Amino acid sequence: MTEVPGEEVEAIGAGVRQHAQSYGLTQTLLLVIAGACGMSVANIYYAQPLLDSMAAAFAIGPASIGLVGLLTHAGYALGLLFIVPLGDLLDRRKLAVAQTLLLALALVVVGTAHDAGVLFGALIVVGVLAVVVQVLVAFTATLATPSERGRAVGLVTSGVVIGILSARFVAGVIADLGGWRSVYLTSAVLMFLISALLARLLPRNAATPTSESYGTILRSIPSLFLRDPLLRVRGVLALLIFASFSTLWTALVLPLGAAPLSLSHTQIGLFGLAGLAGALAAGGAGRLADRGLGQWTTGIALVLLTSSWLPIAFLHSSLIALIIGVILLDLSVQAVHVTNQSLIFAAHPEARSRLVGGYMVFYSIGSGIGAISATTIYAFHGWPGVAMLGASFSAAGLVFWWLTRTSLGKRDPCGLARAARGDPDREAISHGRATGHIR
Repeated sequence: MTEVPGEEVEAIGAGVRQHAQSYGLTQTLLLVIAGACGMSVANIYYAQPLLDSMAAAFAIGPASIGLVGLLTHAGYALGLLFIVPLGDLLDRRKLAVAQTLLLALALVVVGTAHDAGVLFGALIVVGVLAVVVQVLVAFTATLATPSERGRAVGLVTSGVVIGILSARFVAGVIADLGGWRSVYLTSAVLMFLISALLARLLPRNAATPTSESYGTILRSIPSLFLRDPLLRVRGVLALLIFASFSTLWTALVLPLGAAPLSLSHTQIGLFGLAGLAGALAAGGAGRLADRGLGQWTTGIALVLLTSSWLPIAFLHSSLIALIIGVILLDLSVQAVHVTNQSLIFAAHPEARSRLVGGYMVFYSIGSGIGAISATTIYAFHGWPGVAMLGASFSAAGLVFWWLTRTSLGKRDPCGLARAARGDPDREAISHGRATGHIR
């Protein structure tokens, strides 16, 4: 292990602390970023309560309409791999503003499409550009001081959760008033406004984290995950929990919108509001990770996630049971997700954009698998088959966590709690390596 002179560590540490103070987040800016993230990520989920209407408009069968979710998440995966890492190279403010502006244009195309091919292509582009959420999450982690990083990421993630879960309700209400196309056209207007707001409020001239080339940054992503077992474990957990999450929310509209329930889009969207309890847990999970309790938070959340599918399975017998299951599922998924992000950001502070890009690829793969699997299983085995599928994804995550928990440490894998709280030596050494002072 490389020895670093105490004076050099102290000097570099002072520079790091001064940098953190100069770019510290105000509460107002943090709320704006959280709101922008929520409105941006909602575009990925607007389609879920609208699948039956979109299928009818384009004459697409129930087993194939899951392509809407699959293609959107495929675009999201591409954006994570090729757009988000640019945050370690370019001015993140300009990158976020450009993405939100182009996202607004792509939403206009979705809302005016009259051909299935155009619709699917535009949805892929929406997915690619919606990764502005991850650019903003990484930007938040960079702007926050070390002591407030877990709380800041938790708050922004809460905005993401609110966007995901309220998207279904908002889409349902707007669709009942003006049809499914009006949902995307309304969102396009909002994204134009968000772009202008970010251009005005985000800090200018924030330092670019690295001078590496784009190709070097892209090649470093798989290298980071191959070297660090923490990143691989957290990536696999993300894949499995979001496969479970997507299984529920992609297929839920099909039994709720059909006889004998025959709920409206607005009524179906209300189930998304029930899951907002997950948003309340997000910040708390980040604080627990900062205290070194990430492993136990993950294990408890995965037990709850697996258990949530029991009441969800009783959809046709009791909507109250379904609501209880939805609350448990969303709370559990977001608790694991926030814990994952808190730990990986603390592990490699010099590469946050490429880290979140690589990590969220697992999320996107899991979401896509859940979307297409859920609609296919529902077409052949109905809701009991969907519940079994979701429970299987969740149980696989719990078993995987149990098998890997010892190798990463039971309380504080890789000593990340100390780094997340802003340990000066860890911050100093990381900064020194990033700037070339320490090798």
